[in-house]
Amino acid sequence: MADQFNYDSFFSANSQESTPGTVRHSKYDFAVAYPDPDNLPLEELIESVRAGFEREGRDLAYYSTAAGDPELRKLVAEKLSRERNMTVTADDMVLTSGSGEAIGILIQALTDPGDVVLVEEFVYLGTLNQMRRYGADVVGVKCDDDGIIPETLDSVITEQTGKGKRVKYLYTIPQFQNPLGWTMSLERRKQVLDVTGKHGIPIFEDDCYADLRFEGEDVTSFHSLDDTGRVVYAGSFSKIIAPGMRMGYLVAPKPVIARAWSFKSGGAVSQFTALTIAELMKGGLNQHIEVQNRALAAKRDAMVAALGENFGGSVTWTVPQGGLYIWVKFPEGTDLAAVQEEIFHEGVSYYNGSQFSPTGEGSNYVRLCFGHPSIETIRDGIAELARILDSKKVLPA
Repeated sequence: MADQFNYDSFFSANSQESTPGTVRHSKYDFAVAYPDPDNLPLEELIESVRAGFEREGRDLAYYSTAAGDPELRKLVAEKLSRERNMTVTADDMVLTSGSGEAIGILIQALTDPGDVVLVEEFVYLGTLNQMRRYGADVVGVKCDDDGIIPETLDSVITEQTGKGKRVKYLYTIPQFQNPLGWTMSLERRKQVLDVTGKHGIPIFEDDCYADLRFEGEDVTSFHSLDDTGRVVYAGSFSKIIAPGMRMGYLVAPKPVIARAWSFKSGGAVSQFTALTIAELMKGGLNQHIEVQNRALAAKRDAMVAALGENFGGSVTWTVPQGGLYIWVKFPEGTDLAAVQEEIFHEGVSYYNGSQFSPTGEGSNYVRLCFGHPSIETIRDGIAELARILDSKKVLPA
């Protein structure tokens, strides 16, 4: 057999070793925020495909406009105006392959290696990993039940600039924060806007969970509270239709979109998917969201009840008004990171808190997702998690 060619000296300086990950599932999968397959709007999607193809199917012979299907962008703009109080048009946004791509291209457009990027003290690990990939110095800001603490935010910015650091932007998930679960109050949003405005720092609002409210009063978007163009915004259809559709959007001033777009590869998003979602938005999407949210509320309640039955007073947890996550705090000294892989192989999966922390702290926390499993599976899975932790003597005596 001939010697295999060695590429080591040919890789670019900024390439990183990575492999396409395999999707792993445990019997009781509380790790990833998949939706409930029983609540996917499959019939509605089939009808939407048919209607979309009857209307514009012949246009699939052409490449779509780079920003994505104009009708879908128009429908998204109307939805954002109606539900998030945003004054935007179809020309103020581009469609992306999920919100993950919107986040990734914006990070690249705004971030130089060594720049400070501010986030909540625990933040979605997908975004955290992208920020690290592009060399950001990610700094977490303390939060309470209302969201980011403004005084701490002000202190952190002052401290970082005092060190000669460049603070580029604040990334926040203000609605059903991932993983913490809270929704930032209106008053707190105004205070955060004031603090970042004082320092001349933009805000990147990731609002991908905005539709998943099943109780409480809605809170308007950061974007709607700003009239200076200092807030950029990302949204997604993954949580309200299906992750497999891979459709999101980025709303930003045109110069920002132009820079972000320079990092997008592969051209426009799938026109097939865009036509389907546009038809669904004109038909049964809102009804589907209502049905889905009722199911999510019941699942959240089942998980909260199961935690109380199996852990009692030894742990505490959030009770979010929407979204997909419950954030569980175990006693200090509990190391859920050390046993995570072992527990996965015994049938229960979760993500531990250190995976969401810029500093790697928080191994006594776990994020549990309640969107995908059935109520029965949630009850059995939480009981199994408690049994495994007890058998391994993970909790401090």
